[in-house]
Amino acid sequence: MSRKRARTFLIGCCLAGWIGLVACGVNRGPGANAASPRVYVTNEASGDVSVIDSGSDRVITTIPVGKRPRGIQVGPKGGTVYVALSGSPFAGPNAKEEDLPPPDKKADGIGVIDVKKNQLTGILSGGSDPEQFVVSRDGARLYVSNEDASTASVVDLTSGKVVQTIPVGEEPEGVALSPDGRSVLITSESEQSVTVIDTETTKVRAIFKVGTRPRAAAFLPDGSRAYVTSETGSMVSVVDTSNYRVTDAIKLEGTNVRPMGIVVAPDGKKLYVTTGHGGKVFVIDTATNQIETSFEVGKRPWGIAITPDGKKIYTANGPSDDVSVVDVATQRVVTRIKVGTRPWGVAIVQ
Repeated sequence: MSRKRARTFLIGCCLAGWIGLVACGVNRGPGANAASPRVYVTNEASGDVSVIDSGSDRVITTIPVGKRPRGIQVGPKGGTVYVALSGSPFAGPNAKEEDLPPPDKKADGIGVIDVKKNQLTGILSGGSDPEQFVVSRDGARLYVSNEDASTASVVDLTSGKVVQTIPVGEEPEGVALSPDGRSVLITSESEQSVTVIDTETTKVRAIFKVGTRPRAAAFLPDGSRAYVTSETGSMVSVVDTSNYRVTDAIKLEGTNVRPMGIVVAPDGKKLYVTTGHGGKVFVIDTATNQIETSFEVGKRPWGIAITPDGKKIYTANGPSDDVSVVDVATQRVVTRIKVGTRPWGVAIVQ
């Protein structure tokens, strides 16, 4: 091959390779790292979901989804993200129903996001005023808390319809699925209780009392214990799942400490709890059920998630319209990311 032809060949190869690299990155957005998990954040007031690349900690796209997106979960295979949508009006804990505008029930549902396209592809029935939910281990069903109806909806994902409605107590909110997929916990804010649903029979297995205004629940990876946050009780209830009895209450001290969101480290050794108006995340050692430390993260942190490798935590800070990124090793906020208006929930796709 002549020197001129060789030079032309090399230039062509380089150009083709460059075009290929650009094409591969198109769907992930600028600044995205193809190997990094994505963080999905619901923005309750702006009606959208912010997508963050965890490698660069930048928003790579924003997905319009509908009214009041709150609860958010990832499907078992990671290809789908589900979002709870609600047409009920914004209201504080002391608001009177007669003082509020009528709800837009047509806006209630579960939004479906295609992770590869980062687009909303449909909205499923989810019962009245869906707030939080979980996806069954086989990806066949959703279990949804219906805040204004005192029920839980069971949604068949093949048909996209509610196939069963289960009474669970007034103002249900937090929903957690056991690691073996056999039990769903649903908290009742007004009744200070948790309802346990058997996923095989879809019947209530147990009801037990916890602290006042329970918000969220989470299981240890081995399923032996569950933890339930109590907003106005400033505590976390420890639950023995062999008989669903509260065995301990972990008191979180401090000004305006209101336990809200909760997440367990992948290895099960630590528990991380957001505290709303308290502005902190508390760290609990699950071996002793003792508070290890706490640290500031932002204004009124609520939703919380941890990366699969356990190295980063993301918290949704509603009033400041941002997400805090915490380095777990140093327990410090390394950056804050501007998202939509009133971020609420956080989920991570590997």
